[in-house]
Amino acid sequence: MRHQGKITTWRDDKGFGFITPDNGGKQVFLHASAFSDRRRRPEENDPVTYGIAVSGDGRSQAKAVTFVGERPISSASPSRNIVALVRDAVALVFAACFLLLVVTAASRGRIPATVAGLYLVASVIAFFAYGFDKSAAMRNQWRTRESTLHLFSLFGGWPGALAAQRLFRHKSAKLSFQVTFWITVVLNCGVLGWLSSPSGTQAFHSATSQIWRLMPEHAPAERAPMIRWTNKPGPGAPRR
Repeated sequence: MRHQGKITTWRDDKGFGFITPDNGGKQVFLHASAFSDRRRRPEENDPVTYGIAVSGDGRSQAKAVTFVGERPISSASPSRNIVALVRDAVALVFAACFLLLVVTAASRGRIPATVAGLYLVASVIAFFAYGFDKSAAMRNQWRTRESTLHLFSLFGGWPGALAAQRLFRHKSAKLSFQVTFWITVVLNCGVLGWLSSPSGTQAFHSATSQIWRLMPEHAPAERAPMIRWTNKPGPGAPRR
């Protein structure tokens, strides 16, 4: 069943907004990926027609959205679904293989084990950060800054971020975000390549050693003043 309404809220920098139905009722969440034709950027007060889908948390969101006067493009065509599934599978396999490669390199001493741990922890943090941001977008709540998401990717969390983009359908359709995301991936891989070299490994160990020594619990303890005890009697003491 198709519905008609008007885009009353649209945040182009975030890629989402809300539709107010013409027949009244609650606003419907709208994501940029829900448009059947993405060549035109939506704006506030644009009249649209849309279908209704229910998300995993039971909230309504628009699907197969088209601007009034345009012919709806079916988003459920088998060929399009197959292409999307293949794209998602490739992204997930790529992220998993990269993490496996990092762990294997660390186990063989090619890179420091700390680096492998950083990738795993950062990927988990990035994955959940995307999930929370997706949920916040659908609830119209406080959002995570895009710069924060990019920092997670830059510091090794991009495999988890890539998996979250495909699984949550979040930030995967926004071109400007994707360009910056893949720039962080290239920069991070470049640093990883340098760390796998002898000079990079040596520099990493030197830096971590210096940081370790500067930590308070590992700083050299101050020597207490030595107290010397003597058997010499003090003035006025009885002599034996």
